[in-house]
Amino acid sequence: MNDALYHKAVMRMAATSKGAGGLENPGATATVDNPLCGDRVTMDVTLADGVITEVGHKVRGCVLCQASASTIGEHAVGQRAEDVKRVQGRILGMLNGAVDKTPEPWTEDVSAFEPVTPHKSRHKCVLLPFDALVEALDNA
Repeated sequence: MNDALYHKAVMRMAATSKGAGGLENPGATATVDNPLCGDRVTMDVTLADGVITEVGHKVRGCVLCQASASTIGEHAVGQRAEDVKRVQGRILGMLNGAVDKTPEPWTEDVSAFEPVTPHKSRHKCVLLPFDALVEALDNA
């Protein structure tokens, strides 16, 4: 196991698994796969007046994917679709070497994925839960 990728903060986020499990009556659902490694994420979301009121996820994937989904579970409620898309874009930028300007309250959790930057094959692991959430939001 690569200690730089799977450091204490990432392991803690994955173990916490905030938002794990599907929602009983989601407003929208999306499932995305990473065919390269076999990760699969299903994201459920409920909205009220364009604001996320509930989010749930089912992850079959690596620790990075689980931690990323847990980060969404921790921070997505109360956000609008454009807020989530902005965070997704900033994570993508960070993973591609840009200076991260992720808005609070996401900053600390998102910065835990910075060690993934030099490992391009693992970028999708971090982004997959965001891809699923954005797809669900677009379908809502």
